[in-house]
Amino acid sequence: MTEHEDAVEWLDDDQHRAWINLVKVLLTLPGALESQLLRDADLTLLGYMILARLSAVPDETLRMSEIAEMANGSLPRISHAVARLEDRGWVTRTVCTGQGRRFTVATLTDAGRAHLGASAAGHVATVRRLVVEPMGADFVGLGEAVERIVQVLGLPTASLKP
Repeated sequence: MTEHEDAVEWLDDDQHRAWINLVKVLLTLPGALESQLLRDADLTLLGYMILARLSAVPDETLRMSEIAEMANGSLPRISHAVARLEDRGWVTRTVCTGQGRRFTVATLTDAGRAHLGASAAGHVATVRRLVVEPMGADFVGLGEAVERIVQVLGLPTASLKP
């Protein structure tokens, strides 16, 4: 072993098993959620999350930079995703100016709100089947644990309120 390897506090068997299973979930769950959304609502998971976040804020409008932060994505990636939503009539984008700066905002349209409403039941049913039900009473504890990870990563914590 190298000097660096000697200094590492290795995972015990239970921690290693938990870590491997967490990685499996992290790599597989987004695809499973997206498959349902694509099949039933012609929406990517990112697209759904953008529509859902817009629906939860005042005026159903966010700066593109706020959407990128929420999705932990780059502005070009978010711009591409929002453009696809705009092409379908589910959001509009507007260039604004203020305090000597230009920025773009995305706003949920009536059609986007309706599509989100029609998509939500199927998505929630999939989330319940794949995550909430298998976790049972442990689900809330999982949320608390994941929130601690989010904080360590320096990401903003999720909020149902804007």
